[in-house]
Amino acid sequence: MEIIKIERKILEKNDEIAEKNRSIFKKYNLLVINMVSSPGAGKTSILENTINILKPRFNIAVIEGDVQTDLDAIRVAKYDVPVVQIVTNGACHLEAKLVNDAISNLNFEKTDLLFIENVGNLVCPAGYDLGEDLKTVVVSTTEGDDKPLKYPRMFLNSKILIINKTDLLPYINCDINLLKKNALQINPKLEIFETSCTTGKGLDKWCNRLSSLLEDRKK
Repeated sequence: MEIIKIERKILEKNDEIAEKNRSIFKKYNLLVINMVSSPGAGKTSILENTINILKPRFNIAVIEGDVQTDLDAIRVAKYDVPVVQIVTNGACHLEAKLVNDAISNLNFEKTDLLFIENVGNLVCPAGYDLGEDLKTVVVSTTEGDDKPLKYPRMFLNSKILIINKTDLLPYINCDINLLKKNALQINPKLEIFETSCTTGKGLDKWCNRLSSLLEDRKK
């Protein structure tokens, strides 16, 4: 089918630019995290808390992707870190070319850790390499425990899973053990962190993992 050929060409071009991005990131020894989730899972809140914890030790920059607004970028900028906003004007994911355009506005000489907050979507971003080191998928307990089964490609292509809003577990119908089981069924190599941005629970473990990865790069 012709549509398959077109899709393949689009992804091949994206992958070429992703490799260029990866070369730039490697040149500056950056750790690059591509954060993905469905809308409302709390990835911006996790990002805010992560910056607040890690900023005293590491230089952090952020690329914010959004369909229409710069609201998340405004939130993150309050933490006094460099932020570049990408507004996709309706597109449901970031592509490597958009990231390549954005990084020209950042000073990587003074950056250790780059977060790319992707557009809220668990479908399209799964297939687009941006040049990142780690794709981190965030789900919230309010979404139920079957998200990995509904969107397996995203969980298969991610290295880290953050289960957010764990403080709400007593009030909702979500079996967190089943959620983890479903995720590991798709990708047995997933690292899993349980967090709550309301109570702060689990954020230290997540940040310690990032710190460990950053320290390893300095060796």
